[in-house]
Amino acid sequence: MKPTLSHDFIIAAITLGAAHAADTPSPPDKDKDPKKLEPAREAIARGDWGSARVHLARILGQDPANADAHNRYAFAERKSSAPRMDVVCRHYNEALRLDPGHRGAHEYLGEAYLMGGNPGKAREHPEILAKLCPARCEERSVLQAALGEALAARGHQAGALT
Repeated sequence: MKPTLSHDFIIAAITLGAAHAADTPSPPDKDKDPKKLEPAREAIARGDWGSARVHLARILGQDPANADAHNRYAFAERKSSAPRMDVVCRHYNEALRLDPGHRGAHEYLGEAYLMGGNPGKAREHPEILAKLCPARCEERSVLQAALGEALAARGHQAGALT
């Protein structure tokens, strides 16, 4: 498939929103050490997806129930030059299994579905985010915008996205 201007615009919109939201996790668990994620956060901020995955894999080896680490691992994998979408979806889904209210994982999983050409599955996540943050939240706004742009690029009406 030859990239088009609208395709490039969608990718840019998703990338810009996701880069900001990567450092906006759900509130930290009281029993987790937020400092252990710092090297991965720094690698993500630099766009060093490989280093981020190495740090996060180490954390997940020690703490497989860390929803933020699963979310960030999936994010770093998705942003890599050759993302393995099965790995991306597995880690986002694990983050959501561990923390069903993880707003970042809902946003990013929706974006992953858009990358895979599945706006129907992506559409589920703004609805969930509407329940998690009814007064609006950045994750919901970013995903709604990306979904609207993807649907518009495909010639569909965005409709009510909650």
